[in-house]
Amino acid sequence: MRCEEIDYEIFGNDMQVVEVELDPGETVIAEAGAMNWMDEHISFESKMGDGSQANQGLMGKLFGAGKRVITGESLFMTHFSNDGRDKERVAFAAPYPGSIIPIDMAQIGEELICQKDAFLCAALGTELSIAFNRKLGAGFFGGEGFILQRLRGDGMAFVHAGGAVIKKELNNEMLRVDTGCLVAFSPGIDYDIEMTKGLKSMFFGGEGFFLATLQGTGTVYLQSLPFSRLADRILEHAPAASGSSEGGGAVLGGLGNLFGGDDGGDDGGDDGGDDGGDDGGDDGGDDGGDDGGDDGGDDGGDDGG
Repeated sequence: MRCEEIDYEIFGNDMQVVEVELDPGETVIAEAGAMNWMDEHISFESKMGDGSQANQGLMGKLFGAGKRVITGESLFMTHFSNDGRDKERVAFAAPYPGSIIPIDMAQIGEELICQKDAFLCAALGTELSIAFNRKLGAGFFGGEGFILQRLRGDGMAFVHAGGAVIKKELNNEMLRVDTGCLVAFSPGIDYDIEMTKGLKSMFFGGEGFFLATLQGTGTVYLQSLPFSRLADRILEHAPAASGSSEGGGAVLGGLGNLFGGDDGGDDGGDDGGDDGGDDGGDDGGDDGGDDGGDDGGDDGGDDGG
């Protein structure tokens, strides 16, 4: 099945969104939850599979959708179609900051291998499947595991990368990259990993124990800010769970914990109770003495009279 021809426009710089223009009857497929907005006559339907094989039976659809589940994606994909008489638009964006890479599949050999969560949307007719990493080292230590995602087709496809996008053209060359910075590469590229040289570099270089090696002739897409790196930074600087539960917010709660807010409150309550009891006892004793003196004086005066 040949892919449908779609037009598009990308908006934004650091947090991009792609707006796809559909002619009447055209369809674009996308990951579940990727849609941002759409025109009036755009309809959408969740389907099992990518729709690249229109005459595929139920078992074929189940098998194709099951392969997507292996990569960690949803069992269903959303199909957006133009049911109107004029051109209509629908927009898509990724769930975290980054850039969108438009790829004309016909210009790169009609095939692209990318990381599991990179795919965003594509023209109807694009086939999504899985690509097994044949290298044991790359599978265990490459950051993406044994299973990558494969796109096939001759239309437009859009993948998402964290931060800025770097496109590298290799001509029988080798490129070493951080394992998390790899987004996608064409089939002419051989992907493997190598161990960082030197114990000091391993433990104190901050680059990890392994680097990805990409060798051959083809196209490589890299990202400057992998989502895993961003998530690690956020977790490192997140306040403690106990601080966020304190009254006054996480910051004030943290200060309260720092100065022993809970213990201080308890101690203050105990001390206040003790002081109040002492003061109450003193006041009661004084009042009792005064009353006793007055009563004794009155009684003595009466008896003497």
